[in-house]
Amino acid sequence: MPSPIILVHGGAWAIPDAACPAHQQGVERAAAAGWRALERGASSLDAVEEAVAVLEDDDTFDAGRGAFLNRDGRVQLDALIMDGASLKAGGVGCVERILNPVRAARVVLEKSPHIYFVAEGAERFATEHGIPLIDNSELVLQREVERWKSAAEQRYLSVPAEFSGDSHDTVGAVALDVQGNIAAATSTGGTLNKAPGRVGDSSLIGCGCYADNETAAASTTGWGEPMMKLVFAKWATDKVTADVAPAQVAPASIHYLKRRLNGQGGIILLDREGRIGLAHNTPRMAWAWRSQQSSESGLTAPQQ
Repeated sequence: MPSPIILVHGGAWAIPDAACPAHQQGVERAAAAGWRALERGASSLDAVEEAVAVLEDDDTFDAGRGAFLNRDGRVQLDALIMDGASLKAGGVGCVERILNPVRAARVVLEKSPHIYFVAEGAERFATEHGIPLIDNSELVLQREVERWKSAAEQRYLSVPAEFSGDSHDTVGAVALDVQGNIAAATSTGGTLNKAPGRVGDSSLIGCGCYADNETAAASTTGWGEPMMKLVFAKWATDKVTADVAPAQVAPASIHYLKRRLNGQGGIILLDREGRIGLAHNTPRMAWAWRSQQSSESGLTAPQQ
């Protein structure tokens, strides 16, 4: 049986030099949290939930507190979590009063016959299952208010330009547990000045997140619309086979994303053999992984 492993990302974009330490430390803390779960024998679902919750709590990233504001000046959050053993998944979209949407997504996976809840319905379901609601203002940082004001003044349209400016981005994790099962989770605040109600790829099954024990687990980050058109996470996981490793598939997937739709972003992949892959076509992507044997982190993908 392969050894457990956790792999996380904290977004793919032009991370400025001054912001690099916070991004690298953030993904390292998330990987450590996921690893602690795996080390005590918890499931891969537990590990990705814990890792992503750490990233949602870290205002360095575009997930949870400190996420981008939409056109109305509010934070709207999306998240998905998926179990590769059962293909069960849970997702929430456009939630405004949940501190950790990945935990709400986990409740949907476990407590509902449905896969996806949005907006007020998602918040109602969460409260019915013990997740407290907060005021949206608790998710808003003054830093993001200033970005939002600037974007509004420039009539910023929330498109790929975000990756070249003072941005931050989607977070995610994939994990393999001691039972040999894999899981994935992705969480985001979406794009700066997005239209209220807009949902990107991150929380849509097969687009920004997917896990299947027969292939691989994936979490993506970047410009969501091209990834949705390609059902990108599912496309990538389907390419992983006994003979084709995630380390080969990850860069090939990003090349495909760029070639087909000029897409920008990154991907992390993990299969049941413990093989990992990560790639991006943005200047930087924050990532970290940890296993019993070793750990590593960085801001650019390692040479495959």
